[in-house]
Amino acid sequence: MAVKIKLKRLGKIRSPHYRIVVADSRTRRDGRAIEEIGKYHPTYNPSVMEVDADRVAYWLSVGAQPTEPVLAILKKTGDWQKFKGEPAPAPLLVAAPKPARPLFEAFGAEDEGKGEAITQKKKAEKKDEAAAESASTEA
Repeated sequence: MAVKIKLKRLGKIRSPHYRIVVADSRTRRDGRAIEEIGKYHPTYNPSVMEVDADRVAYWLSVGAQPTEPVLAILKKTGDWQKFKGEPAPAPLLVAAPKPARPLFEAFGAEDEGKGEAITQKKKAEKKDEAAAESASTEA
């Protein structure tokens, strides 16, 4: 029985998430797996690649063959180079924490809300115009 390390697809239609699994080569892509050894989220920025290095090393040592996408992931994480005895790659890019957004209340904290609308009511405008017209006609 040939064993493969491959991706198992999960998630919605346009939001794929993958688990890195060890499975029989004859099973379908999302079929039964022997063991889950990691996860891969390509839609995140930067993408998330988490691999259990000990389990990957074990499965590679007993003869499991990674598929091409999994091989690319293992090369990025450095597990493939560790297995082959090559020098490790540069560390992965880690997402910088997003700065906290200032609260809406912080902008208007100095203004005490009166509970009134910002724009004047139409009736008040008409009364002001009428008073101005009457003052101009009297003069």
